Amino acid sequence: MSSELADVPALPSLFDYLAYWARETPDAEALVEGDLRVSYAELSRRVEAIAGAMKAAGIGAGDRVATLDGPTVAFVETFLAANAVGAIWLGLNPKYRSRELAQVIEDAAPGLLFFADAGSSRNYRGELEAIVAGLGLDCQLVPLEQGEAPGSLDSWVDAHRPKAADAGPWQVDGNRAGLLVYTSGSTGTPKGALLRNGAITRFAIRQNALWPLKPHRVLNYFPINHIGCVIDMFAPCLVAGGATVLMEQFDPLEALLLIERERLTLWGSVPSVFTLQLALPEIARVDFSSVQLIVWEGAAMPVDTVRALRAICPRLATNYGMTETTSAITALAPTADLQLLTGTVGRPYPGVAVRLCDERGVVVERGTPGEVQTYSDQLTMGYWRNPTATRAAFTEDGWFRTGDIAVERDDGYIAIVGRVKEMFKSGGYNVYPREIEVAIEELDGVDCAAVVSVDDPLWQEVGVAFVAAAAQRLDGQDLERHCKARLANYKVPKHFVVLESLPLLPIGKVDKVSLKSRAGALFGSEA
Repeated sequence: MSSELADVPALPSLFDYLAYWARETPDAEALVEGDLRVSYAELSRRVEAIAGAMKAAGIGAGDRVATLDGPTVAFVETFLAANAVGAIWLGLNPKYRSRELAQVIEDAAPGLLFFADAGSSRNYRGELEAIVAGLGLDCQLVPLEQGEAPGSLDSWVDAHRPKAADAGPWQVDGNRAGLLVYTSGSTGTPKGALLRNGAITRFAIRQNALWPLKPHRVLNYFPINHIGCVIDMFAPCLVAGGATVLMEQFDPLEALLLIERERLTLWGSVPSVFTLQLALPEIARVDFSSVQLIVWEGAAMPVDTVRALRAICPRLATNYGMTETTSAITALAPTADLQLLTGTVGRPYPGVAVRLCDERGVVVERGTPGEVQTYSDQLTMGYWRNPTATRAAFTEDGWFRTGDIAVERDDGYIAIVGRVKEMFKSGGYNVYPREIEVAIEELDGVDCAAVVSVDDPLWQEVGVAFVAAAAQRLDGQDLERHCKARLANYKVPKHFVVLESLPLLPIGKVDKVSLKSRAGALFGSEA
């Protein structure tokens, strides 16, 4: 693997980058969590000790290692240690209910499971013991409590001190799976996407070349079961030899203050959180002079929010991607262009091929909506223990089907207009919700919009627009007039519902499943 895209060596895994920076800049900060500051040398020693204990405990290449925790130093340590021994690591969200934990644990069948229990009102130990026993799994449960008291992580490491044969040097295969990330499962049972070690480092090198930062300092508050945490925020920072500031429990004001206090250079988040933070009165007193780039991912950003962020930092960017593609499929280079930032998701990511196809798999012409299909060396190896889902996700010639509908503009920039499953037919026309949402969000006072469909006896299906407008009074007539001035008649929603805010999923995306249910209850049988 060559590294023509950045001035760092191309290495096969994130563990290799830890070892590299521990040699090159041993005293540099790698992690910050509260008052705890961990250098690259300290993190390397800690990770190697845990890796040796894993190996002594019988964990090796291809075994699964799970961690139930927030974005803490322990998450990083256990992930990189699993990386070192060739195991496949997966994160578990402390917000999971017991049923959700059982689903993922049963599917992944980890041989080792680290969990944080201290300070929680839930008895995770009891829940996990019951789940593991009920499934009949041979899985070691290791608490992440600090210190050397019995039952702590340190005592487990001491109890599994490696013999000479179990210690490094570690050789990680970049072509092997190193990360297992479960999709949200909002439409069914979660599926675990297997991601290669090398795919993760290639993504990080390419992102750092496209979005250069010096120094690289970022806040990471995302849940560890999500690529936003592990790949989008942590991986590029580690590859660059930067410092990741970890925040176990997200607090919008404290997150802003950390930008100033820790001199963060990247302000990365999701649209809903940016909107929340920009509304805080204290934001006017925050020193943003260290910020070199503002990035959002996971959803489109309202125009007013982008304008406010642009006033703070003129270099903004976004990308479009998904778990199965090891994040980015397209990305926007840093810019202040409002139209590009709100109307597109950029061009194909470096090293990534993109095509737009119709229902027959034929590539469409520019300007015509088509499903986004992608091919690269960052694609998932497939879904864990689910060959049927894996086959369905790929075309016969090996391209990944995203299920997203997009249009390629004449200038080569790509605009997402909806999901294949969200597209609906009204009066025989294909309607793409994202196109309508963008139009609605152009109206002053609108924070964000989400469009879903309901059955209609005359038109087959019609749109229902849920609009968040907390700071200004808007009604359905205002919104309808605005849409009619910008959209063909068949695209204009038949119903408008104005709310103070829209329901969100844990990762910050709008919960369209709940909105679809609400729309059906309100309007599905009115005709």
